[in-house]
Amino acid sequence: MLSTVSVPSEADAPLHVEHPLIDIDGSVFVQLALFLVVAFLGNRLLFRPYLKMRDARAAGIEGARAEGVRLSAEADARLSNYDQRVSRARSTAHEERRKVRAEAAADQRAVTDKARVEAAAALDSARARITEQTDKARAELGPRASQIADEIASKLLDRQVVN
Repeated sequence: MLSTVSVPSEADAPLHVEHPLIDIDGSVFVQLALFLVVAFLGNRLLFRPYLKMRDARAAGIEGARAEGVRLSAEADARLSNYDQRVSRARSTAHEERRKVRAEAAADQRAVTDKARVEAAAALDSARARITEQTDKARAELGPRASQIADEIASKLLDRQVVN
């Protein structure tokens, strides 16, 4: 038996049409219109508020940073002013303390000198009184001295001493 192989002809081949990779038709314009609407709404409702909020936050941060720098500089200036005032106050207090000590030393010397003069005067007065009383006692006891001596000797010896 004889077999025959038949070769398909072009007419027998199925109709196969290749489609292009990108099909441009009327739906592209609809998709472009939808994209533009979504882009417009997204820009208005989402991107602009977000960018505005981000810019406001950045400005707030920069403002706070600038305020912090300003406050820090102000605090440093106040601290420097305070240190200068404390230094002047300490200097003034040291000077006042020195003056008070000098005045106290002068007062102490004056009081000591006055007390020394008063003590010397009191001592001289006491010496004068003692000398006066001694002289008075000598004057009174001088004539009676031999009589007193005889009395003492008699008491010591238990007998009468005659001079």
